[in-house]
Amino acid sequence: MTVTLHFHGAAGTVTGSCYRVVHPEGQFLVDCGLFQGNRSVRELNLKPTPFDPKSIDFLLLTHAHIDHAGLLPKLYREAWRGPMWMTEPTAGLLEYMLPDSAGIQESEAERETKKHNRRGDEPAKPLYAMEDATEALAHRQVCQYGEWITPGPGIRARYWNAGHIIGSASIEVEVADGDKTIRLMFSGDIGPDEKVFYNEPEGPAGFDYILCESTYGGRERDDYTLVQRREALKLEINTALSRGGNLVIPAFAVERSQELLHDIGVLIKSGEIDPQLVFLDSPLASKVTGVYRKHAKMFDDVELGADELFNDPRFRIIEAVEDSKAINSIRGGAIIMSASGMADAGRIKHHLRNNLIRSNATVLFVGYQAPGTLGHVILSGAKEARIHGTLVPIRAAIRSIGNYSAHADHSELMAWIRERLPAHGAIFLTHGEDEERAALRSAIIEIGIGGDQVILPLLDDYFELTAAGVGAKARPATPRIDPLQVHSDWHNAFADFTIRLSQTLQSGSEAEKLAVMQALQQRLSELGAPPSPAHVATPITPVESRGYDE
Repeated sequence: MTVTLHFHGAAGTVTGSCYRVVHPEGQFLVDCGLFQGNRSVRELNLKPTPFDPKSIDFLLLTHAHIDHAGLLPKLYREAWRGPMWMTEPTAGLLEYMLPDSAGIQESEAERETKKHNRRGDEPAKPLYAMEDATEALAHRQVCQYGEWITPGPGIRARYWNAGHIIGSASIEVEVADGDKTIRLMFSGDIGPDEKVFYNEPEGPAGFDYILCESTYGGRERDDYTLVQRREALKLEINTALSRGGNLVIPAFAVERSQELLHDIGVLIKSGEIDPQLVFLDSPLASKVTGVYRKHAKMFDDVELGADELFNDPRFRIIEAVEDSKAINSIRGGAIIMSASGMADAGRIKHHLRNNLIRSNATVLFVGYQAPGTLGHVILSGAKEARIHGTLVPIRAAIRSIGNYSAHADHSELMAWIRERLPAHGAIFLTHGEDEERAALRSAIIEIGIGGDQVILPLLDDYFELTAAGVGAKARPATPRIDPLQVHSDWHNAFADFTIRLSQTLQSGSEAEKLAVMQALQQRLSELGAPPSPAHVATPITPVESRGYDE
């Protein structure tokens, strides 16, 4: 029996991370993450798992972000009962993140069920429920950085700091293949050199195969120090508050919220900013902040003492729903941070709906916005966005800052790869869009790696691994998703079309409106659609699309 490596996620996308290794003595997973993005990508979560979960011996988890861990409860819903290995901080984060995700799945199913009831359809079922998250948590196993573990027959693994979020790891794996050993390195998500809480990524060199994330392949951030980053944040905050409105920041509950709170606390203490109040409105972020306090001894560059960390008197860390609603009465002078970072779920949608319409408000994005998410729509310059089924005009100032990314940029990724070389078999580029992966591949080839050794796998591709190099490659006969739908699907195109059509019909003259409708009727006829009654051009009412956020 040979060793094969299967790519069940994060292959052509930056979400859904999941890799499966089949070897002579069994098989295991590295990560099992939720797919995020447009509706076609999200629907991958609902499709059958592309392997039998009960055949998996164990799972190695790189870190607690939901695009790496968000489908773990689904595995346990499908009767898997194997152990999951992770660092202690990752185990602490999962304590809150998996139940939070299960709550979102249940609430979304409840909302869909109401729609189904109106149509007489069967109730919607959640992807997984709270009891599945609870079951998953019961199977956590903790290991330390640099410690060899033997999670299953024929396998050794060792975790290395990835510098991405607290507890994040790159995982070194040794797989026995007869009398030989195949060495792999799974990068997980690599962090930048400049971080508040801990050192830059680390790990050994010399592997047969390296799997490296490529989120920011081909993209460089300006060099910055933590002092320069705070200067940039100070400018954004003071500019936003000088306009008289609130500053709304969609922020990921893990790491980004804590880094922002720390930097805002430093700037308040030094007198460089003067907000009236600073809200972190997220039950999950509140609990995660507690995990950061617990592990504060791990942090390297924190400038506030442990007793001051996240404890400024102006901070309001919100959990209760009523307290969250009360924020809506504040019309200016406040910084409002809330999850999610891509604005596609959670309380941030309510704060955006209440502030986007205000011309004196500001929305500041501090991280990557996946195509199809509400954050991507807003940041791309749209004049309106659909939030909770309602079109909301965008009058607020829209800003972004790149120095809070938890991902390494192009040069930092290349530095990480160089430090892991040689790769005797191949380098697989994962967790990135096609353009970013292609840019990183070109750079790797330029440093002398053969083009046939730098591979861009697609979803569910699998490869035979040997100590001598990649053997056979295969692709499933029926793909789970059309690759073209990864980046754009008809749901988003239809939502955009209805918004633009509505704007045209509201703003044009009577003659222009009639011309638009006649052109549409003509095009429908050419496509074979049945004519409207009496074969006349009938006014077209824009359809209320469910869009990307439902």
